[in-house]
Amino acid sequence: MSKTNELLELIIDASIQAGKAILEVYNDPDFSVELKKDQSPLTEADLASSTIINDFLKNTPYPIISEEIKNESYAERREWETCWIVDPLDGTKEFIKRNGEFTVNIALCKDSVPLLGVIYVPVLKELYYGDAVSSKAYKVILTGDHQLPESLFDDSNRIYPTQTATGNLRVVGSRSHMNQDTLDFIEEEKKNYNAVEIVSKGSSLKFCLVAEGKADVYPRFAPTMEWDTAAGHCICKAAGLKVTNVKTNRELEYNKENLLNPYFLVSR
Repeated sequence: MSKTNELLELIIDASIQAGKAILEVYNDPDFSVELKKDQSPLTEADLASSTIINDFLKNTPYPIISEEIKNESYAERREWETCWIVDPLDGTKEFIKRNGEFTVNIALCKDSVPLLGVIYVPVLKELYYGDAVSSKAYKVILTGDHQLPESLFDDSNRIYPTQTATGNLRVVGSRSHMNQDTLDFIEEEKKNYNAVEIVSKGSSLKFCLVAEGKADVYPRFAPTMEWDTAAGHCICKAAGLKVTNVKTNRELEYNKENLLNPYFLVSR
C-alpha cells in the first residue's frame, strides 16, 4: 500500500471513530450546548470528536490546525510545509437542530493546497474521500456498526461531477439565508441557463453535492474558516473540480496568516 493510501486510511478510520462518538451525544436527548467567544455553539460532541482525531494524528509527522484546539501563531505555522486541517464537527448548528446534516472533516495540506481529504456523515454513514494527487474521489456507505467495505479504492466507488452541460444550473445555497452577493450571482447565471435551481444542504456536504454530480456549482460568498473547507476542497479537486478565490481566480489556499477564507466558487 502506498504512503498516500496509508494516510488516507488513517484519517478515514479517525473520521469514523469520531463520528461514532458524535452519535453517542447526538442520541442523548439532554446533551449540553455552550457558546464560544465568537458566539458559535459548542457541544460535548465537538470536544469528543476532537480528542479522538487528535489521538489518531498525533503520531504522524504533521502538526494540526483545528477548530477545537489552540492553534499555533503564524510565526510558527509559516514554517510548516505540510499540516492537517480538521473540523471535528462541521455543522454544529445542524447537529443541534438534529437534521443529520453535519460532518467530520479531515484534510492533509502541503504547500498551501489540499492533498488528501475525508468527510464523514455519521447519521447517514456516508463517507466521501479524495486523493488530489491521483485525482480520484470516492464515496461509500458504511454498514452495520459503521463498517467499511472490503476495498476502499475500487473504481466502482469513484464519484464524478456533472460532465455534460444542460440548459439548467443547480446552485448549492440556502433557501432561507441567501445573501445579496449570492443572489446577484444567481441572477447573472439566469442569463445563461433556462432555469436555475437552488439545492440546499448543511455543512461541508455542499462540496459533496458538486463532487458527486448532484449540483453544478457552489458559490460561497459568506465567511468560512479553513477547517470548514479543506476536506471538501480536496474531494472536489480530486473529482476534477476547481475551488477558486473569486477575487484572484486562483486556487483557495491554506495555512494562511488569517485562517478566514475569502469568498470562493466550486465549479468545473
